[in-house]
Amino acid sequence: MQKYVALLRGINVGGNKKVPMAELKKVLEKSGLINVKTLLASGNVVFSQRDGFPESNSNILQLQTLIPSIIEKEFGFPVPALLRTHKEIEKIIELNPFKEIKVTPQIRLYVTFLSENSKDKSSITYISPDKSFKIISSFDRTVFSVLDLSISNTPEAMNMLEKIYGKNITTRNWNTILKIANL
Repeated sequence: MQKYVALLRGINVGGNKKVPMAELKKVLEKSGLINVKTLLASGNVVFSQRDGFPESNSNILQLQTLIPSIIEKEFGFPVPALLRTHKEIEKIIELNPFKEIKVTPQIRLYVTFLSENSKDKSSITYISPDKSFKIISSFDRTVFSVLDLSISNTPEAMNMLEKIYGKNITTRNWNTILKIANL
């Protein structure tokens, strides 16, 4: 049975678009998803579908539409969702894109997921003028970046990612990706 990962964008940030994970889990299970597990309040959901559902890219696109509509119906506001198969998450970890980065308490490693219909800008590399933020590599609609908090802060880095790739993206810390893979 294929496992999927839904990465929800913009929930439970600054007290806005509150979606309790326990309630989300129940709602998604009622809609027919199985083995639903959530991680953190930032909207990371791992699930499977009942037997008989096709395991294809068109199925992912259907789920990417279905999940936001379920959330909007239940919680009253739209929430974009980007989906990946669990195998795709495992492949990202296998690539180990940050292996050359020396991690310190001030270094943040980020993984940004692009939507299915984003223009392919994955070959873009970028270094901010103050050298605090770097896009180091990419792979299959996924961008890897590093932020040095001793120089700058997260919001500027996230704004830069949106300028380059648009708003239909979502970013997670590398440690979160490692935890998702273990669900």
